[in-house]
Amino acid sequence: MLPRPLLTHTFALSYRKIPVLAIGREIYCDTSLIIEALEHFFPLTQGYGSVYPKFEGVDEWTYRGLVRGFASFWMDKPFFRTTTGLIPPSVWSSSFGTDRAQLIGHTLSPAKLGAKIPQNLSSLDLHLSLLEPTFQAGTWAIPTKTPSLADISLYYQLRWGIDIASGKGIYNLSGGGTEDTSTGVAEEVFNKERFPGLWRWFHAFEAYIASLPDLQVTSDESWKQALRQTPLLPEDQVLVPAAVEQHPSLDAQRGLVPGVSVSIVPDDTGRRNPTVGRLVRIGVEEVVVTPIEKAELDVRIHFPRLGFVVKVVELYFTNPL
Repeated sequence: MLPRPLLTHTFALSYRKIPVLAIGREIYCDTSLIIEALEHFFPLTQGYGSVYPKFEGVDEWTYRGLVRGFASFWMDKPFFRTTTGLIPPSVWSSSFGTDRAQLIGHTLSPAKLGAKIPQNLSSLDLHLSLLEPTFQAGTWAIPTKTPSLADISLYYQLRWGIDIASGKGIYNLSGGGTEDTSTGVAEEVFNKERFPGLWRWFHAFEAYIASLPDLQVTSDESWKQALRQTPLLPEDQVLVPAAVEQHPSLDAQRGLVPGVSVSIVPDDTGRRNPTVGRLVRIGVEEVVVTPIEKAELDVRIHFPRLGFVVKVVELYFTNPL
């Protein structure tokens, strides 16, 4: 929820969603691109983990595109709309609801949204029914030795949906506008008897995550000084590698060439808060800009093209004198 001074002042980033990743002074927005940046800059070959672990009996990750599509087109779209439909109406009556109405672009009725919860529970039941056969066959979403991006993307949506439906964390979500509850709404659908395969997978995933070392650290704002001293990537290395190069003419036909001013917005919500910048590089999957507005740090901002709209814009400046 705005204002977000850490993003708006430090990076001149008006992007309304989360998460945001900083690797030096290269700022990556949206999970779909963040995942690929982490895999590229911190590869398995250098001792890091991976959300694309080895298949049983297969050396190469030939299903990467399918798993990315599963995460972006299923989990982050219709499945997410279903889980957000389980938010208690008391949250929509708070300042959170007012903010999200601005983000979405129309007024929200807490009473109508509350009345739709049974419909969204039916939708959750449908999604889980489609998924259940997969988890009756093996431990993970695909036959990998450890969880993959497919497992991660499904788990965090389902875990959040269960919690938010029960009212867990809604005091924090609403900025104190309502109290936490514990009503167990989603358990009517997601339980061991109805979805035994998913139930087994869900708890196996939680056990796996609990077994990993906790590498999270906190720090003061000395990280800003570290970023100032970190060089930007060379321009020929600024894009995360994709399967193919940028199309030779399609972007140029729309005026999307280095140096022009562009606006970048999500293709669903948050269109009223564009990120505007000078285009540095554009590839088939990624767009990179330097912010137009003055920021505390000199950064470049990276967006995926998947789920975002990039347009050329004209900027008009007036003389303050």
